[in-house]
Amino acid sequence: MTASNDSAAQGSSTEIATTAASKPRVAQVSVLLYSDDYTTRDAVRAAVGRRPAKDVEVIRWHECATADAVVASVDSERFDILVLDGEAAKVGGLGLARQLKNEIFDCPPIIVLTGRPQDSWLAAWSQADLAVPHPLDPIALTSAIATLARAAVPTA
Repeated sequence: MTASNDSAAQGSSTEIATTAASKPRVAQVSVLLYSDDYTTRDAVRAAVGRRPAKDVEVIRWHECATADAVVASVDSERFDILVLDGEAAKVGGLGLARQLKNEIFDCPPIIVLTGRPQDSWLAAWSQADLAVPHPLDPIALTSAIATLARAAVPTA
C-alpha cells in the first residue's frame, strides 16, 4: 500500500468516527398520563405515538384514572413527564398540577390539557410547564412532549 492510500484510508475512517460521534442523542422518556376519560387517554397516546420527534422516544406510558393514583405513582416511581387532563372529573389536572409542584420534591415537568385556549391563565396558576388546549392538536401535543424531553437531556 502506498503512502497516499494510507492517508486516504485514515481520512475516511476519521470521517466515519466523526459522523458516528455526532449522532444526536435520543431522549427516552416515561410519561404518566392522567384523565378519568379513557377516550382522552387514548387520544393522547395516539397523538404522541412512540416517537413524537426524531430525537425523542416514549419508552413507557403509565395511565391513571384518579388523582389518588397519580399521587401514589409519582411518590413511588420516577417519570420524566406528566400529562394531566384539566377537564378530569372530581379532581382536575390543573389543581393536581399545582398540588404536585408544591408537594413533590423535584417534580417532573407537567403538561396540562386545558378546556380551551383562553384557559392559559389557569395553566399558569397551576404551575404547569406547558399547556395544550382541547380539542387536542397532535402537532401541539407532540411538540410539547418533545420540548420537555429535550430540556431534560443533559448536554455533553
